[in-house]
Amino acid sequence: MADQKPQLFELNNGTIKVMVSNYGCTITSLFVPDKDGKLDDVVLGFDTLEPYVNGSAPYFGCIVGRVANRIKEGKFTLNGTEYSLPINNGPNSLHGGLKGFDKVVWEVVEHKQGDNPSITFKYHARDGEEGYPGDLSVKATYTLTSKTTLSLTMEATPENKPTPVNLAQHTYFNLAGHNSGTTILNHTAQIFANHITPVDETLIPTGEIKPVAQTPFDFTTEKRIGTSIDEIGLGYDHNYVLDSGEEKLGLKHAVKLKDPVSSRVLNLWTDAPGMQFYTGNYVSGVVGKGGVVYGKHSGVCLETQGFPDSVNKENFPSVVVQTGGKYRHRMVYEFSVV
Repeated sequence: MADQKPQLFELNNGTIKVMVSNYGCTITSLFVPDKDGKLDDVVLGFDTLEPYVNGSAPYFGCIVGRVANRIKEGKFTLNGTEYSLPINNGPNSLHGGLKGFDKVVWEVVEHKQGDNPSITFKYHARDGEEGYPGDLSVKATYTLTSKTTLSLTMEATPENKPTPVNLAQHTYFNLAGHNSGTTILNHTAQIFANHITPVDETLIPTGEIKPVAQTPFDFTTEKRIGTSIDEIGLGYDHNYVLDSGEEKLGLKHAVKLKDPVSSRVLNLWTDAPGMQFYTGNYVSGVVGKGGVVYGKHSGVCLETQGFPDSVNKENFPSVVVQTGGKYRHRMVYEFSVV
């Protein structure tokens, strides 16, 4: 690993162009056409890798792990052993700890060009890394599977101990363009979820699974993101239970995001049980690509995932992977225009 340094790689099929780094498997740019065929970069990020490496990015574009989202008080017990994790988000542990998978250099296994360009990264997490049990082999592949589709497949194999695994892709989208000067409050979203997992004041799920009907969390039909956002404090940062989307090719429809100005649409499909819908509530004064200043609600994250704090909630789907087992998580981002 010593000879691996942070670099940028391009996937380009003539319609979509993605720039991705081996540092944190990070998508730094994603160019997609609008209704007139004009390409815009629709993700928040930086022009160089330096700000990612020096910690200036609030998880822009990266893969987070070993366990995405929050773990209550950074503690969990597995097979009778209590594990303690770094506390890095109020009283809790967030996104794998102080140096999660987003803050390491992954090895490039393969980089293919052609009609369906792809890149595969791998990382080996050690037993005890950021407090987690067991060695873990991780692999992530980005592929442009069609002219307007990006897929991501994430896999992880425990080598010697059972361990929780929950990987999430943390890109902040603004379909108007990262440099449009507009927030995502005028985007519409339809989330294929009839329930959320409500949270306490430190954003840890209470363990309930609560209907969204007749609440500000209801996106079961297409709704402007800004419509009810003021009713829930800083904004959305909640896990939606993906229980109502149609299925195709083993994936569930998670969300449809639309920008009314450019007419760009993003449909996201996944095989994960949940999705963190996060409206960039804590982004403030971040100087990004081209000197653009990103503020609150400059982007929205659609992080498909296992439920937050699942390791401490028996009624949530387990994120523990046994030795001899394998974690797999697939996402498909379909871009179009209306």
